[in-house]
Amino acid sequence: MAEPRSRYVAEFLGTFLLVFTVGCNVLMDNKDWGVTSIACILMVGIYTLGPVSGAHFNPAVTVALLISGALEAKEAGIYIMAQLAAGILAGFSYLFMIGRSFNLGPKKGYGMTEVALAESLYTCMLCFVVLNVACPRIKGNTPNHFYGLAISFVIVAGGYGAGAVSGGAFNPAVAFGIDVSSAHLGFGWCFVYAFFQLCGAAVAVVLHKIVRPTEPGSERLSVLACEFLGTFFLAITVGLNVISKSHAIAWSIAAALMCMIYALGDVSGHFNPAVTLAIYLRGSFPHDFPMALAYMAAQLFGGCAGAAVYPLIMHETFALAPKSGFGWIEAAAAETLFTFVLCFVALAVATTDDPQCRDMFGLAIGGCVTVGGNAIGVISGGWLNPAVSMGISFSDALHGGQSLPDGSSWYDPWEHWVTYSTFEMAGGALAAVFFYGTHQHYFPGPTTPPASDR
Repeated sequence: MAEPRSRYVAEFLGTFLLVFTVGCNVLMDNKDWGVTSIACILMVGIYTLGPVSGAHFNPAVTVALLISGALEAKEAGIYIMAQLAAGILAGFSYLFMIGRSFNLGPKKGYGMTEVALAESLYTCMLCFVVLNVACPRIKGNTPNHFYGLAISFVIVAGGYGAGAVSGGAFNPAVAFGIDVSSAHLGFGWCFVYAFFQLCGAAVAVVLHKIVRPTEPGSERLSVLACEFLGTFFLAITVGLNVISKSHAIAWSIAAALMCMIYALGDVSGHFNPAVTLAIYLRGSFPHDFPMALAYMAAQLFGGCAGAAVYPLIMHETFALAPKSGFGWIEAAAAETLFTFVLCFVALAVATTDDPQCRDMFGLAIGGCVTVGGNAIGVISGGWLNPAVSMGISFSDALHGGQSLPDGSSWYDPWEHWVTYSTFEMAGGALAAVFFYGTHQHYFPGPTTPPASDR
């Protein structure tokens, strides 16, 4: 780590660039690529300034590291002052350059409750990923090169869906920068946002301790907690993006999966019963069959828990069913084939010893959701995951059901879940079969006798 003055300048510079990029994208109404632009400035800042200051650029991240014991109180205080000052200066800078600003607060139709859930959940996810991938002083972390990608793309996961509710700040420096520079339009929401963001940071520290326990004998509980949390955040991201009709549904969901795989992959990172089935059939599952069932149960529970949360934010649900103009045959083909792609890639990059996959495994697996979601989203939804499918059905059944795309007003959510899950599990099993066919060197057969014995 660099000298103190260099660290503080690095935090100021990185936060300034982040908040300035936020302001420019919002004011230019960049709905398609704005969130990705913000994520990318965070990523390049992390890789550029991470070796200098740790590249927090966010008081919530600094507080999470302080609570976890990875940062001293005096250092944390100076970091936070530098971040807040940079955020406010950046707000006035984009106001001066563009000639206008925008106010901080809930989007139309939402209030404090929805802001509290959106900001606390995704700030929690952001800090949780930081604690898992970028803190070598915290026991249990594995050195890696993907930390900047994993951290920054939490913004993609949360920004497109939750952004329709709260604006998707996930950072007190962003909140203060926006609110102070637009004080002439109204002021005060920055304190509310910061409070819930700091609450999310505190929860992230607790969750981190659960998934990486220091006490021996807690390994099984740890992996099940990982499976629950990864699927939980995945299901919430699905719901927020679909209901808000975001401009990057599959991209955002893929980012959520990628980030959680990178955060928890060295402990457990399936988040999908079809993937667990494929890994078990491939013969590389590290536990017995009852534990495989426990993995699936944790995933299904996580999917339902996440799907119980997004209606609290968005006030609506949606149906698990083939899209308008398509039937069950098309949905079966689509879900089976692209779940196969997801599971086959997971087997190829996460259960082999190929050094090229050491840092790319999360990006490769998450990319399958971008592929499937865009390719078949208009046919079957492109869920590719029985836990996500169950969450959608659970949420819809809990809130009275929705009209189907063909205009009919009644359907059985649980019958549809069983049907979708059958297709998706079939895709997982098919992946194990084709993996055997393409990677036979991982399945040694009987030793061939020497020529003299033939």
